[in-house]
Amino acid sequence: MTSPVPFGRMLTAMATAFHADGSVDLDGTAAIAAHLVDHGNDGVVVSGTTGESPTTTVEEDGRILQAVKEAVGDRATVVAGVGTNSTAHSVELARQAARIGVDGVLLVTPYYNKPSQAGVLGHFRAVAGVSDLPVMLYDVPPRTVTSISLDTYAAMRELPHVVAVKNATGDLPGSARLVDLGYAVYSGDDAATLGYLAYGAVGLVSVVGHAAGDRLKAMIEAWVRGDHAEALRLHTSLVPAFDAVMGVPNYGATTAKAALQLLGVLDNRHVRGPLVALDDDEVAALRAGLVAAALI
Repeated sequence: MTSPVPFGRMLTAMATAFHADGSVDLDGTAAIAAHLVDHGNDGVVVSGTTGESPTTTVEEDGRILQAVKEAVGDRATVVAGVGTNSTAHSVELARQAARIGVDGVLLVTPYYNKPSQAGVLGHFRAVAGVSDLPVMLYDVPPRTVTSISLDTYAAMRELPHVVAVKNATGDLPGSARLVDLGYAVYSGDDAATLGYLAYGAVGLVSVVGHAAGDRLKAMIEAWVRGDHAEALRLHTSLVPAFDAVMGVPNYGATTAKAALQLLGVLDNRHVRGPLVALDDDEVAALRAGLVAAALI
C-alpha cells in the first residue's frame, strides 16, 4: 500500500540555541527554524535528541515550541518531541504541545528504563491518548536500548492518529513491514535515506539538513519521481557531509550547531552538559567535510 506523507518529505530535527550562561536563546532558535524552512525543509522537529531535550524543562520546551511556531508560521509543519523515559512527563509535554497547536508529536521509545513491550505499548498509548494530534513513533535502539516490536507497532496502528515512524534502527528491510501496516516511514539516518526509500519510506528526519536541506530534499524528490540515478548522484555528493556531521562521538546537537556557526546562522556553538561543544580541530574537520560537499 502507499503510505501518506503526513508531515512533508524533508524534515530536520532542529538544534536548540543557548546563551553562554546556558539559558535558552529563543531568538537564535527561531533563526535556526527560519533557516531550515528557507532551505528545503517541509517541517521541523523541535525538542528531539538534537534539540537536547533531555536537558530542557517542560516550561522551556513550551517557550521553544512557541518561538519556532511563530518563526515558521504556515510555511512548514512543526512536530514537537514529547518522548522521555517517564510516562507522566511525556503526557505533560504532549498536553502542552496540543495547547500550543503543533502539527504532530514525535514519541521516542522510553530510554534507560528498558521497559518490556507491554510497558512500551502502555507508554505510547498514554501519550498518544492525550490528543488527536498525529503521532510519529521513533525507534532508535542505539540510544534507547529497547526496540519497538512489530506487535507493538501493529497495536499502535489501531489508533488512527498514530501515522508515522522515524526509523533509526538500521533495519532497512523492516521498513517494508511498517509500510504494510500503514505507517509513513521516515529515515532516521541521513546516510541510509536512499535505502529506506527503496523499502517504501516517504522521507527523512535529518541532522545533516541543518547544512544540506535543499540538496537532501532534491535527492528525495528525485527518487520519488523515479530518477534514481540523480538521487544517487546527489547522495554521493553529500557523503563527505554525512561523514563529517555524523563522524564525531557526540554528533547531533554539537555538529549541527558548529555547522550553523560555519554557515553564519548562529554566532556560537553552546550546548548544555553533558554534551561538550566541538573543539577547534573537530570544527576544522567538519568544515572540510562541508567544503568537500560544496555546502560552504
